[in-house]
Amino acid sequence: MADDAYLILLSARHPLLGAAVAAVGTLECAETPAVHGWLSAHGVHASSELVRILPAGAETLIPEDAERLPVPLSEEEAVRVQQECAPPSVTDMERQLLDFRDATHDWEALVHRALTVGIPAPRIAQLAGLDPQEICRLTRS
Repeated sequence: MADDAYLILLSARHPLLGAAVAAVGTLECAETPAVHGWLSAHGVHASSELVRILPAGAETLIPEDAERLPVPLSEEEAVRVQQECAPPSVTDMERQLLDFRDATHDWEALVHRALTVGIPAPRIAQLAGLDPQEICRLTRS
């Protein structure tokens, strides 16, 4: 086994650090009684988005009040954890921003079409994550 990594359990108020355990793939340590006991003691399942894994050397990023458990990883597992925890490239981030722009472009026309087919304004706000006042503003224009 290689370096220790850290399983952490974050509260909902913390930003998500590291990688979701499920995103990394199968880890030998996940089947150990220690990990099962730790998860059980905190009442969470390994698939929870709040259960994260950080590579060795990243323990300084762990919030003081977050629960943590050091776990051993094989060299191959350590590489997968490092890759999953790596920040996205600038190119990837720019692509995501362009996709967001394209998805939100002409949102007003989409709201008008939804209103035309009879979807109530509160439901549109709920589904689209829009401010209900914005939808009301559109209905008046």
